[in-house]
Amino acid sequence: MRTLVAAWLLSMLAVLLFQKHLVWHPTGPPQRTPATFRLPYADLDLTTADGVVIDAWRIDAPDPKGALLYLHGNSGSIGNLIGIARRFRELRYSILLLEYRGYGNSGGKLSEEGTYLDAVAGYDALRAAGYPAERIVAFGHSLGGAVAIELARRRPLAGLVTESTFSSVPDVGAERFPWLPIRRLARIHYDNAAKAKELELPWLLIHGRDDTIVRYHFAERLFAAAKAGRAADPDPAPLLFHTVYNGHFGADLNDRGDRDVIVKFLDAAFAGG
Repeated sequence: MRTLVAAWLLSMLAVLLFQKHLVWHPTGPPQRTPATFRLPYADLDLTTADGVVIDAWRIDAPDPKGALLYLHGNSGSIGNLIGIARRFRELRYSILLLEYRGYGNSGGKLSEEGTYLDAVAGYDALRAAGYPAERIVAFGHSLGGAVAIELARRRPLAGLVTESTFSSVPDVGAERFPWLPIRRLARIHYDNAAKAKELELPWLLIHGRDDTIVRYHFAERLFAAAKAGRAADPDPAPLLFHTVYNGHFGADLNDRGDRDVIVKFLDAAFAGG
């Protein structure tokens, strides 16, 4: 019995002390750039409100319909997103890819608030490049969706796309470690469901039915929270849920069904609904 109690206490201590390592998995500098694929781009050093310099790439489309601020997941890298950027560019959407602090060539130390400030710096860079608020959509994958949701609270956007995103970090943690008081131990929250009730902009949620990393019911919980927040609005902004069958990887832009859903949503958002 004492051994079990000791193991339980050690597990709690490990979660308390090392939860940053459970939430974020920083990668090193990208091994390739858009230039590797002859894709024109602007290599940017962005300074956040708290003075951290982060790495970003802006890839402009010819005659763009609008711009996407793309926020990757907890183990992503902008070097792995060049294919996505190229596909969106072909669809006439400019895109800004940014590396969170502590990732790649970005400076600084990771924190939840820090990732939010990184997104704001990316948004401000798009505005400085000439894209008005009504031509910017935040597109976040997994943890990036959580960052995009907070950005939608801090800056005006034409729309929001979250892909493979959860209701909150404690929700996911409590399911993975049911024997631990995760909600009391959590210092990193990304409480998306609570924030969802406040958002009134066009929002497309995308989730894989077979996602084993962020299970489908977490997206359903997030969607329900967003829907509840709009229940009293007689003319709510569009709120859509699209199910895909690509696991945690989300939508496939080479799949006509997925692509059409995203393009239709983006074009409506840029047109003001």
